[in-house]
Amino acid sequence: MKKGLEIFKGLHPGIVIDRELKKRKIPSGRLAISIDEFPQTMSAIIKGRRGINTPLSLKIEKALDFEEGSLMMLQVFYEIKQLKQKEAANHKPDLSKLRPVVFWDTNMNKIDWDKNKRAVIERVFDYGNKTEQEEIMRFYGEEDILKYLNNQ
Repeated sequence: MKKGLEIFKGLHPGIVIDRELKKRKIPSGRLAISIDEFPQTMSAIIKGRRGINTPLSLKIEKALDFEEGSLMMLQVFYEIKQLKQKEAANHKPDLSKLRPVVFWDTNMNKIDWDKNKRAVIERVFDYGNKTEQEEIMRFYGEEDILKYLNNQ
């Protein structure tokens, strides 16, 4: 299942369970009852509102004939993805050193500073003052700055 697991990395295990149940035309409530779980629990997992724990994953894997540990691996990869997204949202330069006028067409709090690195660098070095350029240099590093500015 390694190859299959790579495809689903980062997805909530409920998506995989739901897909399999639909493929087999099994209602989630019936699966829940068959493994001695509450249908509400299964519904919350399938909708991605709840994570899956080890005992429950083993029951579901056995009932659906999945490889042992596969749902827990999906849960771990999902949690890693969520954590990385949270960390990326907190990864930003010192906004007090950047004037909103430089980013006149966007909300500075909603900028994905990693994803939009090139645009930010180009904008600050085209329209920013010395303080703003120094902050962006500190944030991204001289190597990235030079790489993007030399490719302009």
